Amino acid sequence: MRILVLLTEDDPAAWERASDEERAAVFEHHYAFDRAVRERGELLAGEALAGVETARTLRTVGGERVVTDGPYAQTVEQLGGFYLIDVPDLDAAVELCRVLPAGYTIEVRAAVDMEDYDPGR
Repeated sequence: MRILVLLTEDDPAAWERASDEERAAVFEHHYAFDRAVRERGELLAGEALAGVETARTLRTVGGERVVTDGPYAQTVEQLGGFYLIDVPDLDAAVELCRVLPAGYTIEVRAAVDMEDYDPGR
């Protein structure tokens, strides 16, 4: 089952303030997650995301696509990164996510197979 793991940061500037040791500790949590996922399934993708100042949002207004600066959701919390994993089920994903750094709020959501959609078309 493909599952998207969204990592939301309460304090996006914390990384910039972190010491080398604090950053190394965060990396160790991500390495532990990588290893744990590979033992139970597959890590399909994962990336840290640039700050919200680089985001663009497209909306349809009056039938036209309008592009605005900034993220879709204007909240204190900001999306900091993601993983796409393939593990047996949501419970396994939730269990694996317990090793990720405590500074994140984590959303775990199953991907849906669209049987009639052909991405190569």
